[in-house]
This record gives sequence, structure tokens and C-alpha cells, in this order.
Amino acid sequence: MDYQGKYPIFDPARIRRYPLKHRRNKVQLQQLVDPVKLHGRDFGLDPETASQIAQLAQAVVSARRDDKPVVVFSGAHLIKNGLGPVLVDLVDRALVSLVAGNAATAIHDFELALIGATAEDVPDALGKGEFGMADEFAYINEAMRLGRRMKLGLGESLGRMICCEDFRREVLAEVGLSKAPKEFKFARISLLGHCYQKDVPFTVHVGIGTDVIDQHPSFDPGAKGECSGRDFLIFTEQICRFTEGGVFLNIGSAVTGPEVLLKAVSMAANVGCKPKGLITGDFDLRAFEPAGMSDESSPYYYNRDQKSVVTRIPRAFGGQGFYIQGNQLQTVPALYCEILKRL
Repeated sequence: MDYQGKYPIFDPARIRRYPLKHRRNKVQLQQLVDPVKLHGRDFGLDPETASQIAQLAQAVVSARRDDKPVVVFSGAHLIKNGLGPVLVDLVDRALVSLVAGNAATAIHDFELALIGATAEDVPDALGKGEFGMADEFAYINEAMRLGRRMKLGLGESLGRMICCEDFRREVLAEVGLSKAPKEFKFARISLLGHCYQKDVPFTVHVGIGTDVIDQHPSFDPGAKGECSGRDFLIFTEQICRFTEGGVFLNIGSAVTGPEVLLKAVSMAANVGCKPKGLITGDFDLRAFEPAGMSDESSPYYYNRDQKSVVTRIPRAFGGQGFYIQGNQLQTVPALYCEILKRL
């Protein structure tokens, strides 16, 4: 990255890297949730939460039967918690029309597809100066650079790298890591891969300096921003389809998902595509106090997901918002099972 300003700048070429396969990971393939084994399980939810999940499930099924959009914005922990296969199955069943996430969501999916493991042990690596320093993150950076040249979005660029041999070969040729994996042996569990193959957009919404790929000499902030910028417009175009209803689910994204949705609904309304009657669901652990959503002296006011996804946006457009409080490992599988019951 060239810099001609007056301030000292860090040189990423000084970074020491290592092969991804040598990294200590906390999540392995065998820890991923198998959707088939979820049927009939008791998730230990209280009656009110179970009822809200059932209502959301019915809304999802009804929306897709009527060809209305169902958008899922996922935080990174859904993938880290092993729940990616649940979303993969919903995508394969055409029950989701768009998947979105931050860059960490895509990075965890990439790691699982490449080496069958993810979730670096951060405390173990941080003191050694090794956190986020795996060589193979150059694959993502080069895929974004190639995606920029081809005028693609970020999610589509990564999906192509996982699924398309020609695109991957071009990426690997530029990276030049002779001993690194050359194939995505575990592409079958990749959400990015399944979305690409099923023509379901996977949009990735990023910051700069927020992700491990940004630490590397291969990092190109222009490519990252431009590809993600296209993804934001793909996401917004999907939100423009909510004029007759639909469902938006925010799973574990405290800031990025709510903020991206807020801007997208404003843009949609501005061009005459108000999202009328949309149903929203927000899945998180924190307590919810509806009265605090309009009180700037309340700490609840600053929970962006609760304020935007559950309260402001549905109210503004005549919809209904649900807050599902609980552990993702219980609430998300419960939603999945309720959806399948209604198919």
C-alpha cells in the first residue's frame, strides 16, 4: 500500500506468518451441528420464547411460499458455534433469499471449507504475536483483488474461490504459497459455497482494521471496500423487495447487521420501495427492555439490534418485531425445527 503523507506508517512486510494447519483451533468438523439430528430434540426453552420462535418460523415459511424475501444477517459466532450447516440446509431448501454477515462470518466459513477447523485460540496466540497471522489469509485478500478487477461483490468473490476451479487457480497463482492447501476439501459445509451454487447472494459488510486479513502484507483496503460496497447495494436491492412483506432475521450481530439494515430500509423507502409489513427477529443473549428504546438515559437505548431491528424499523413500516433472548445453540436449532415442521 503506497503512502505519501507526513506521518509514520507501519510496514506490513515485517509481519511473520505461518501455515494455517499449524494453528491451534477450538472448533473442529465433528463439533458442527448436524441438522438431521435436531429433529425431535427438546431445546429447553421457556413457553414465551418457544411461542415467538414458532411465530417467526411460520412467517418464514409463509413468506417463501408467497415468493417474499427472507434475509438472514449472521454474526460470526453462528459459524463458530457450529450452526453453519443449519443455514446451509435452509439455503438448499430455498427458504432464505439472501445471507449477510460481517467479514469475520465469512472468514470462519473460509477456514472450515479449507482446513475443516476454525476459531483460533486467541489468548494462546496473542502474546506470541501470532494472532491472525496464518499465510492462507492471503487467499481472501487476493480473491477480493481479483473480484475488484471483475467488478464482483465480496461474498461472490469468496464463493467463486471455493467453488470455481479457474477463479481459484488465478488466486493461488498470485498468492504463490507452494505448501498451502490448493483445494477446499470441506466445501460441502461452506455457507459461502452453497450460496454461490444456489444463486443466493451472500453479502459481506466490512470495516477496515477490523479483521485478521487486514494485518497482512497482501491486504488491499481498496479491494475490500469496493467489493463490500457492491455487496451493500446487493443487500439494499433485496430490501427493496419487502414492499409486500417478508422476514429479516438478525442472529448475533450487535451493530453491523442493525446498522446495515437501517441504512438499506431508508434507501429503499427513498426510492418508493417501503418495506411494508415486514417481520423481524433478533436473536441475542442480552435482556430486552422495550421502554428503554426511546430513553437516551437507559443502557437499553444503546443496544442497536434491539432498537433498530426489533423496535424502530418494524414500527416505522407497519411490521412486527420479535426479540428472541437465549443461547444460539438452543434458539437457532429450535427455529430450524419449527420451520421444517411447517413445510
